[in-house]
Amino acid sequence: MRHIKPHSLVFASLALFACGGSPPAKPPVAEGPPVQKTSTISDRKEVAITVYNGDFGLVREVREMDLGEGRISLEYRDVSSQIEPQTVTIKSLLPQKDDDPASMSVLEQNYRYDLLSPEKLLEKYEGKEIKVYRWNKESGKDEEHTATVLSTKNGTILKMGNEITYGFPGRYSFPEVPKNLISKPSLVWLVDSRAKAQKMEVTYLTRGLGWQADYVVTIGDEAANSNTSKADISGWVTLNNRTGTSYENANLKLVAGDVQRIANNRGNNNYRSATVPAQGGKDGFREESFFEYHLYPLDRPTNLLDNEQKQVSLLASRSVDVQRTLRFFGQQYWYRGQYGQLQSNQKVGVYLSIDNSEKNNLGTALPKGTIRVYKADKSGQKQFVGEDAIDHTPRDEKVKIKVGESFDVVGDRKQMSYRVISSCVSESDWEISLRNHKDTADSVTIVEPIGGDWEVLTSSLPFVKEDANTFTFEPKVPSRGAVKVTYTVRVKWC
Repeated sequence: MRHIKPHSLVFASLALFACGGSPPAKPPVAEGPPVQKTSTISDRKEVAITVYNGDFGLVREVREMDLGEGRISLEYRDVSSQIEPQTVTIKSLLPQKDDDPASMSVLEQNYRYDLLSPEKLLEKYEGKEIKVYRWNKESGKDEEHTATVLSTKNGTILKMGNEITYGFPGRYSFPEVPKNLISKPSLVWLVDSRAKAQKMEVTYLTRGLGWQADYVVTIGDEAANSNTSKADISGWVTLNNRTGTSYENANLKLVAGDVQRIANNRGNNNYRSATVPAQGGKDGFREESFFEYHLYPLDRPTNLLDNEQKQVSLLASRSVDVQRTLRFFGQQYWYRGQYGQLQSNQKVGVYLSIDNSEKNNLGTALPKGTIRVYKADKSGQKQFVGEDAIDHTPRDEKVKIKVGESFDVVGDRKQMSYRVISSCVSESDWEISLRNHKDTADSVTIVEPIGGDWEVLTSSLPFVKEDANTFTFEPKVPSRGAVKVTYTVRVKWC
């Protein structure tokens, strides 16, 4: 059994008095063993759950019960089976007058997770007597035997009369359940209670609570002579509860962001938050800035049942502009050696870009998750066209999605020549062929990553220097036609 006695759990303190006064003495605590009390989920009056990215959550619950006065051993049941005991705090919510001591002082905390099972029950009875019942076919009754459990390692060894035996077929019977075996993980506090009826607030961090965002983008037809389409975007939050306990009628909040966690760190809950205009519909999630993260409170209570997956609406936006691009990528290391044919009939990637702005009917913080794209076919039925993972995306940033590879647009890449100028300088000539087998013309962005000190000496099309390590071409490929792009580049890498 694990014992944890953190000083930070003792919340009650002596009240402060006027200058010259002295605090009254605590009421005497009766001697002898503490009174045993149990609190279950039936005592719960409020519960609030905050779920974070990273498969953990913060639980805050309020319980009311007839605790009694004096020294009490309180078994607090129906907590998460994945609780982090070092994060537990408990305090009394009863009003306290300035001249009164606190209504409850916590002296000790234990977390009991030695769970009841047939194996554990036998183990706890090692060296003790139990009853063993064996069915007798002739009499049609159970025969009772008295046995002493000698060992449970690699099988149960019993002493029955003057014999030592193992593998004895029968049904074991025990006089009682040992006190240190419990059916579910529980917290046990030793407290001094000065009020018969208590109202307690308990908070803790737990594993087993998780959430993720899922988005659906339904795109319409592209505008004439453009790669821009209108789309409807909906977002859903999928919650999972694997804590071993249920939280009914809970106030739910989600935190989106990369929260740092350190093993055995109690953390600091002194966060500041500032509210911004809400996004989303009635009875759904609102969005607030929170420290360096984003907070999503649900506008209504909900149930988080054990081993349940729940989905709640996050956002819904219509008439969002979506840009489609085709991209053909090279590799940086190709400029430092002699290769010849590098790509043949290579498919071209299909990407979507969405401006997350109010002007584009979005403009809200998008938690990381999976985004799935659908498009209607000629019959009007929606068909799945691809999916991608997106990271946390602030407002006024772009969401970029790769949905797949183009079936009808392919490309070849050849190194036509390679010349060594000096020990770390070379020149190479390149030819890129793009073929479009569709009935409509399309543009393709050729993306050329390149390292070192480089210079494009000649090119058949204008290029754009995107950054220190990338340049691009954007040829338009005619329908059922082809286009070639050639260029010469000099690279110095030392």
